[in-house]
Amino acid sequence: MGLCEVLWRTLTALSVLCPAIGANSAITWEVQRYDGWYNNLADHDRGAADAALVRLFPAQYSDGVYLPRQEPHLPNPRQISNIAMSGQSGLMSHSNKSVLSVAFGYHVWSEISESRRPGCPPEFMHIKVQKEDPVFGSDSSEPVLLHFQRADWDLSTGNSPNNPRTQVNHVTAWIDGSSIYGSSSSWCDALRTFSKGLLASGSSQDMPRRSSSGYLMWSAPDPSTSPGSQELYEFGNSWANENIFTVTEGIIWFRYHNYLASKLHEEHPSWSDEELFQNARKKVIATFQNIAFYEWLPAHLGKPVTSYPGYQKYVDPGISAEFEAAAVRYWLTLVPTAVYKRNRTCHYKSAVNNDASKSPALRLCNTFWNRNNPNLQSRQDVDELIMGMASQIAEREDNIIVEDLRDYMYGPLRFSRSDAVALTIQRGRDFGLPSYNQIRESLNMRPVNSWDEINPKLNNTQLLRELADLYENDTSRLDLFVGGLLESQEGPGPVFSTIILDQFERIRNADRFWFENKQNGLFTEEEIQAIRNTTFHDVLLKVTSAEEGDIQRNVFFWLNGDPCPQPQPITFSDLPPCTKASSMSYFDSSSQAGFGVTVVVLFLFPVVSYIVACVVAHVRTARYKRFQKKLRGSTTDKKPAHETIAKEWLGHTTAPKQVTLVFNEKTVLQMFDENGSLLSSHSLGDQDHLNVLISNDHQHRALLLKIPKEYDLVLFFEDVGQRSEFLGHLRSELEGRIQNLTVMEMSEKEILRDAVTREQREKIVETFFKHAFSKVLDIDKSDAGDLSCRTREALQCELTRVEFASVLGLKPDSLFVESMFTLADKDGNGYLSFQEFLDVIVIFMRGTPEEKSKLLFSTHDIKEDGFLSKEEFTSLLRSFIDISGSALSKSQAEDGIAAMLQAAGLDNKDSFSWEDFHFLLRDHSAQLNIKGMEVLGKKKLSRQQRVSFIEKNCSSAMEELTHRPEGEQEQELRQRQIKKIEQSNPKVYVRPQRERYNRNPVQQWIQQFKRFIENYRRHIICIVIIYGISAGLALERCYHYGLQAHASGIPETSMVGVLVSRGSAAAISFLFPYMLLTVCRNLITMCRETFLNRYIPFDAAIDLHRHMAIVAVVLSVVHSLGHVVNVYVFCISDLSILACLFPRVFSNNGSEFPMKWTFWFFKTVPGLTGVLLLLIFAFMYVFASHYFRRISFRGFWITHHLYVLVYVLTVIHGSYALLQEPRFHIYLIPPGLLFLLDKLISLNRKKVEIPVVKAELLPSGVTYLEFKRPQGFVYRSGQWVRIACLALGTDEYHPFTLTSAPHEETLSLHIRAVGPWTSKLREAYTPENLLEFGGYPKLYLDGPFGEGHQEWTDYEVSVLVGAGIGVTPFASILKDLVFKSSVKFKFHCKKVYFIWVTRTQHQFEWVSDIIREVEDMDAQELVSVHIYITQLAEKFDLRTTMLYVCERHFQRVWNRSLFTGLRSITHFGRPPFLAFLSSLQEVHPEVEKIGVFSCGPPGLTKNVEKACQQKNKRDQTHFVHHYENF
Repeated sequence: MGLCEVLWRTLTALSVLCPAIGANSAITWEVQRYDGWYNNLADHDRGAADAALVRLFPAQYSDGVYLPRQEPHLPNPRQISNIAMSGQSGLMSHSNKSVLSVAFGYHVWSEISESRRPGCPPEFMHIKVQKEDPVFGSDSSEPVLLHFQRADWDLSTGNSPNNPRTQVNHVTAWIDGSSIYGSSSSWCDALRTFSKGLLASGSSQDMPRRSSSGYLMWSAPDPSTSPGSQELYEFGNSWANENIFTVTEGIIWFRYHNYLASKLHEEHPSWSDEELFQNARKKVIATFQNIAFYEWLPAHLGKPVTSYPGYQKYVDPGISAEFEAAAVRYWLTLVPTAVYKRNRTCHYKSAVNNDASKSPALRLCNTFWNRNNPNLQSRQDVDELIMGMASQIAEREDNIIVEDLRDYMYGPLRFSRSDAVALTIQRGRDFGLPSYNQIRESLNMRPVNSWDEINPKLNNTQLLRELADLYENDTSRLDLFVGGLLESQEGPGPVFSTIILDQFERIRNADRFWFENKQNGLFTEEEIQAIRNTTFHDVLLKVTSAEEGDIQRNVFFWLNGDPCPQPQPITFSDLPPCTKASSMSYFDSSSQAGFGVTVVVLFLFPVVSYIVACVVAHVRTARYKRFQKKLRGSTTDKKPAHETIAKEWLGHTTAPKQVTLVFNEKTVLQMFDENGSLLSSHSLGDQDHLNVLISNDHQHRALLLKIPKEYDLVLFFEDVGQRSEFLGHLRSELEGRIQNLTVMEMSEKEILRDAVTREQREKIVETFFKHAFSKVLDIDKSDAGDLSCRTREALQCELTRVEFASVLGLKPDSLFVESMFTLADKDGNGYLSFQEFLDVIVIFMRGTPEEKSKLLFSTHDIKEDGFLSKEEFTSLLRSFIDISGSALSKSQAEDGIAAMLQAAGLDNKDSFSWEDFHFLLRDHSAQLNIKGMEVLGKKKLSRQQRVSFIEKNCSSAMEELTHRPEGEQEQELRQRQIKKIEQSNPKVYVRPQRERYNRNPVQQWIQQFKRFIENYRRHIICIVIIYGISAGLALERCYHYGLQAHASGIPETSMVGVLVSRGSAAAISFLFPYMLLTVCRNLITMCRETFLNRYIPFDAAIDLHRHMAIVAVVLSVVHSLGHVVNVYVFCISDLSILACLFPRVFSNNGSEFPMKWTFWFFKTVPGLTGVLLLLIFAFMYVFASHYFRRISFRGFWITHHLYVLVYVLTVIHGSYALLQEPRFHIYLIPPGLLFLLDKLISLNRKKVEIPVVKAELLPSGVTYLEFKRPQGFVYRSGQWVRIACLALGTDEYHPFTLTSAPHEETLSLHIRAVGPWTSKLREAYTPENLLEFGGYPKLYLDGPFGEGHQEWTDYEVSVLVGAGIGVTPFASILKDLVFKSSVKFKFHCKKVYFIWVTRTQHQFEWVSDIIREVEDMDAQELVSVHIYITQLAEKFDLRTTMLYVCERHFQRVWNRSLFTGLRSITHFGRPPFLAFLSSLQEVHPEVEKIGVFSCGPPGLTKNVEKACQQKNKRDQTHFVHHYENF
């Protein structure tokens, strides 16, 4: 015992010893505590409430510790009850004991012991009922069980054979009035009025107060009636409302206390409430002690008790297990089937039954826990019951117990009836009681060896024979209660008598406050003698309307001559039947439906958030389109005078699309989409005739315009008026231009059936091209499709100019398309027939170089005289430059063409023949020999057929390469080396002298795996640590609740649900807080510069954030699923189980009925916060997806800022501590503080406005911003910042990579307008808005932040790959590299390869400017730039050949690319990363590691990663890939 506890107990004792201060106090004695503590001065806990039972004899558990002996070792308790305790009822007591003695016995029992409360964790010993059972038997496949839950036990016991389980007595063992005043001071206070020393009364002064609070009184359900009023009488005995006997006795002693208090108040009107109450209490307790020990106990045992020997402080008054679980329950045999009611004149009244019928007596089985008993509503009802009990003779003292207890004892709601005998037998086994013979031996009695020896007077051989069969004729196994009841005859047998007498004597002798103890100062000798002379008869006369002579003097017996004999012994045939056992489902159909709907709704949160996100995305997209349309509208001409809105029908499986119909001045019908983009053009003025079909049904809205040689245009209008208006406008536009316009009517169904839609037209054109190429190329006829009737008809169609341009991948108004179409259209009708198209592609695909050059020449030989003027020849070359989308101006292009002619010696000629043109192509016959064409993506070119520029000024190398097989080409690419040669441009690649490397697939896989581990070892270690900790925490909780948390009851109840929910919660508690560290940008940037960067992959922080978030949300769903299981289990679990699981929320008051599912979801803090968290998670994760984040960054920004609410709700969610103490805040504090510090740093920077010093609107939607560099702003090339512009009406921060170099005085960004925010930013810096703002809108800056591209200096050779806007980090790196080189700054990197992948060179001209700057400053040629233009790849080889010719000539003249204006190498198509990396392995054999840095769309970075992995299979140079996607 600790010092603090000793001090506390001492102070408490002093407070007890000094209850009152003042000389005039009427309380001059030591007031006895309500909880029984400190009665024994040596051992304060003896006899106190919640003390453990004592054992007179060693426990007999099957394992010696706590496991009870059950079937099959011992017989079924219900079978024992049916055999040994059934029989005829209504037999009167041998000694004429009255029923009032039975009622008083119940009260005495509840005064000194209460051990029926279920224990924690809940353990069950249900009693199985046989199918042939006469009352509970059932033919159902489901077994019938009499529910039994093991009693509460002292948790310090039950851990070894030396310390077996011992149950707890929840009331004091003393006869101290605890059944009247309660077992605690707070309980007593709840029963008092604190006025005149009275106990609180109800509607009548003579009746106790009723309450439905359920905090004090045990509130078991009534098995005989449906639930009604839940109000119970308030007594000191929590089980006082169990039956009619306990209720009556409770009312008697309630009245007696108030009688004494009122009398004392009359005698001592100056006394305080406390003085009156304590004096009355003292007298009540003493009277009760006297009656119980000296009047009732001798009557009960049938023999006198010993006189008081004086206080014996060494005696333990504790209730013995043998007394509590067996001996005290002897008087069950005395309990009658029903109770009479009579008045003072001996008139026996009928009792009112629950159905309002009447019967001679009040049946016991229908009064258990009855809240609305009509026979206990008034003072008179109670008086009549008391007088009836006094005159009624109890049941005979034998082994027979009435069916009201044996077959209709109250049970739980699951099965409303039970068997008191079977429960008593099972209770003895739960308590580990020794057998009947073991007790006899311990009491120095001779054990019985045969069944007849138990009770020789018991003339029931059949009973003994059947009982012997149950126990397998082994008397040593006979249960104590069964043997003790069988030996009873005219009173308790020797075993029970000994145990009962011993118990009461120990209680009396050990009680320091016993009324006969003259040393305690409670009473004087005269007062003691007055109490000894008080009988229960005297008490009843004072508290009832009975007078002397109405009740016999000895109320515990009714003898001949006593007043008002009972009419006759009561048998069950005279009474209404007991209500049958009923079962109740806690989870009925309505609960199932509501629970199911709620769970479905909860898991539809992601669907709801997805729908909301789609709506937001649609609104944002529509708003953005309107914004773009507004921008286009401000730069275009005014709209046509007349336009019509309709919907174009695209087919049965496609929804109609809204279009705008406009006629231009050339009678061309143009169709625009909602954004104003041109969809199609139809030249109607060139037609001979047009057929128009209109519908004559379905609101007359459909119109079909059948245009010869084109697809049918099917339009739906709003109404017939709009259709008529369009038709009239069509007639006016075509009037005088076509010969015939026919309008016909038919049904809408027929129109749609016969229409040739755009989709069908595309299939026809596809078939057209298939069969055209099948005649030229080596294509199987089966690949070209079946020549069905519809196909033959389709091949008779003719191509429009638009369809011809689309197959070439060019614009319809291109000069090249115009020339080629005019050349091929021999009949000049504006369409290409199948034969006309075939004639052209035959030359393209199979012609000789001379035929191809003649065809190209003929496209501009309009006069067909074999000569082109200088202007026509220049136009021919200019057409190819136009196709290339050259970066040159018109004057530069003309100068370049002149230089080309001068180099060929043709500059002095005014006209040019085909021979001159062919001479210009003399060095490019290899390209003209290529056979192949890329049309509609159907025929892919082989590597030999593709044009690529891989060397500077080396046409012979190109010619050689294009004639080699694919394998040799790749080998050639791998065998080239970059080096500088004096007076000439160097080759990019040279042939190395090394043999080809070979490995088997297994070795390659092993090598690839080794390189993967080497590349991602930091990532792997971090992931293993993070998820290892998460898994460890989850397993620890699962282990705890699965195996260790015995006191919680989880292992026996909701094992699966709790394990899943608590295990996942433990992992979530770690993941969510430490997820914050992955977005501490300032902390990450700082740590990247330390040694930690060698062990932690800071560049993968966002990826790790996503992974942790995904795992966390999955675990959150698992956590929710676990709680769904938990809620269901809790909804079908008894309150006794829930009270074990949640002792802070529930107290077991016997009501059994659990809370509804709505309570768990919506009325608890964890439930409500959990629902809110699921809703927030749904929105956060949906809006954080790549698709919605790209469309509505604002939605992502807002929903992700709900993280504050998430952490607050999560802390609250766990703080309720339903199952365990909150832990989340413990995990949250360390990362939360770091995150808060990081946020404070960012907030400090965000407050500073950054003025923009320069802004340019560059082509391709790029906005160049140059702004002032904040003081102390230090960064490295490749780092990025977050900026906000409040002028846009939002405080969103968006990340962008700095394109300025660290040595520059200002900061710069290149921002491409690809979304709403970036488009609005670009719009804000237009000249018009600058005038409105009065200057450049200011920015707010947060950063810089680091990422992997900073590490380019750590490698001797680095490869930088940028695509699209992903080139921005490399712009800063390239400028930084060249600057450091120019100032002789020493750094590890010796060579940088920069690969720029762009769709067209027009997309990012600003990159060209930066590369040009790098080329000018790169004196040491550290940087090798390669540009890949993907738009021109594999489209049309003849056209690409001409582009190549122009490019080569331009580089000869200007030493610059025709496409980019740079000296850098230009390629067509996508980069061959694998071949390129292969060549680097050979070019730099001395380099062990090469850093590869890519930034762009996921497709690009994936291809680079795949190439790196492929090369890392080989034991050569190791490629380390760093990437960033956008």
